[in-house]
Amino acid sequence: MTGIELREHAHCRLNPLSGEWVLVSPHRTRRPWQGQTERIEAEQVPEYDPGCYMCPGNLRASGARNPSYAGTFVFDNDFPALVAGVAPADQNVEDLIVSRAEPGICRVLCFSPRHDLTLATMGAAAVRGVVDEWSSQSRALAAHPSIGYVQIFENRGAMMGASNPHPHCQIWASANLPDIPDREQRMQREHLERHGSCLLCSYLALEEKQQERLVMANAHFVALVPFWAVWPFETVVLPRRHFAGLDAPTSEERDGLADILHRLAKSYDRLFGVSFPYSMGFHQRPADEEEHPEWHLHAHFFPPLLRSATVRKFMVGYEMLCMPQRDILPEEAAERLRKAADG
Repeated sequence: MTGIELREHAHCRLNPLSGEWVLVSPHRTRRPWQGQTERIEAEQVPEYDPGCYMCPGNLRASGARNPSYAGTFVFDNDFPALVAGVAPADQNVEDLIVSRAEPGICRVLCFSPRHDLTLATMGAAAVRGVVDEWSSQSRALAAHPSIGYVQIFENRGAMMGASNPHPHCQIWASANLPDIPDREQRMQREHLERHGSCLLCSYLALEEKQQERLVMANAHFVALVPFWAVWPFETVVLPRRHFAGLDAPTSEERDGLADILHRLAKSYDRLFGVSFPYSMGFHQRPADEEEHPEWHLHAHFFPPLLRSATVRKFMVGYEMLCMPQRDILPEEAAERLRKAADG
């Protein structure tokens, strides 16, 4: 199937990181939208909120008081999804009712003392401070004997379930490798064994050759809309150098990561004219004693908006019962993001 046909006809694209297929239906973009629309109001957020449990000096639900921090601030989540010291409590009834205990550690990382900022509006030095803390937390939590994986993620905006606009992310460190990173590990390992090369190194080289889905780049990192994207304006951020975890980038590479994240977030805001909602997270190697040459660090951005700031993307119907489906081509999404970045 040629590139021209891909832009005209329904087809499936393989995600080599998951082994799953996505149905692409470019002809459906011609249909008029008569579904639900939502209005995303520009948030009027103050620099400091006396009722915010993340702002400097404020009291949290646990009774602890935040210090008057000036940069980043990390604290153990007062309502953690994972709790350290959980006793083993596995069960297996005829391989049908199966469960296991899952101990872990949950932390919150505040990006800034300013309540009104985002990755798009913070300065470069401030975003670099966030990157440094991600690296430090990844290293420290991975060294914990009970931790098998460290997941860093940000939910931005009320649409994505963020209950507090203060710039922050979550860090969940679990005893076991979660399903999606585990699937990516298997696919990356199979590619390395079959081809003798890193899956994402090879993919990045191919994308840079084709130039269709690249959004932005610097000396150390690239942001692109993946060929297999499910969300309409989904992007992946990849380091040019092969390394497996957030503890590995050099000082210059951390500058590069801070730069690409800041510019990408700003592009999303420009494209849709709002403080853009998204879920973002890093996938990195497991926290074990193995080297994991198959792993290539990367970040996923999953934005929920479909066509504009008023039309939201849900997973429903065919997508819940069969396979993911999208109308807007990844190549079109990349072009729109590039134009926004140049603006």
